Amino acid sequence: MSRFDEIASRYDVVVVGARAAGAATAMLLARRGLSVLAVDRSGYGADTLSTHALMRGGVLQLARWGVLEGVRAAGTPAVRRTTFHYGDSSVGVDIRPRDGVDALFAPRRTVLDALLVDAARAAGAQVVHGVRMTCLVRSLGGRVQGVELESAAGGRRRVRADLVIGADGVRSRVARLAGARVERLARRASGVVYGHFAGLEVDGYNWHYAAGVSAGVIPTNDGLTCVFAAMPRDRFLAEIRWDLAAGHRRVVEEVSPAFAGRMARAVKIGSLRGFPGEPGFFREAWGPGWALVGDAGYFKDPITAHGITDALRDAELLARAVATGEERALADFQAQRDALSSDLFEVTDAIAGYDWTLDEVQRLHRELSDAMKGEVQALLALDAPPSGAAETARRSA
Repeated sequence: MSRFDEIASRYDVVVVGARAAGAATAMLLARRGLSVLAVDRSGYGADTLSTHALMRGGVLQLARWGVLEGVRAAGTPAVRRTTFHYGDSSVGVDIRPRDGVDALFAPRRTVLDALLVDAARAAGAQVVHGVRMTCLVRSLGGRVQGVELESAAGGRRRVRADLVIGADGVRSRVARLAGARVERLARRASGVVYGHFAGLEVDGYNWHYAAGVSAGVIPTNDGLTCVFAAMPRDRFLAEIRWDLAAGHRRVVEEVSPAFAGRMARAVKIGSLRGFPGEPGFFREAWGPGWALVGDAGYFKDPITAHGITDALRDAELLARAVATGEERALADFQAQRDALSSDLFEVTDAIAGYDWTLDEVQRLHRELSDAMKGEVQALLALDAPPSGAAETARRSA
């Protein structure tokens, strides 16, 4: 593993943040022959706030990149059925094999992020943990030309790069220092409390909905099941945050008394974690010498469990744009990101409002499913050879 003192003075690309979005972007850029440095404040394989679930688009990406076998080898259970519970009624959906995906998976971030870092290193990227970016380096004209880095031990280093990519999350320092504007803001936000339980057998993903609350039940590594309880942000702030354990039990009981009884007989492993909620947004995705990927550039409420899938999708769209060497391709990346995300964003915002009836949330889930199918088709099209007309236009451009 690379050390801070092994960081060179110049790279084609520096990626700030080496979790799902950042490590995947670094891997893909290195596979295209660019010199890449990725840094992250946390340690290798450290956990992070996440409920783990991958949708079909995310699994498809891991399969296309050759990373999915590592997810399977880590013992991540294959999910072949998703069940939506609306009050006392249930709707089951089998995960049918297609497009190279025969199951869904929900790997712990300690597993997924480490696999992506390993794949980035295998591709030739340099990934260094325990390092934070302190500032952006700019030319006299204001163009970003690199970063200043600081190690946990206090060492400092200035690194030049043709492009700095912020993959450093919702509160991205790269976005703030680059002056990336928020171009679209969600109206709602939900609070979430989640934990992991042993001895809680479940059949695939289970999503529960009742008036004003919801819960998700997600099988993950080490025989554990992640159970999240979600509610409007105002309720989380007024009531739930003061006692996460009591709030978690109360919301799960409201959603499904039967499941709450099963959960009470299971063994909680580790502590509960809470997220008070934050409105989703689209930020500018690029500017002179910089770009954003993952939650740094586009974030939506976690209630639809689509954040990791978004990150893996956008990592490839950005890497392809960067590899062209043309700045206009970054504008195309932003346009494609926004087009693929808009419907997902709006439906998620509506679900996060919790002002729906059970019939209405079923309709919203159908809209969500349609949007995810479109996303999968867009990812599959990345491997398709260009049509004759499209190729002619590309060559003459």
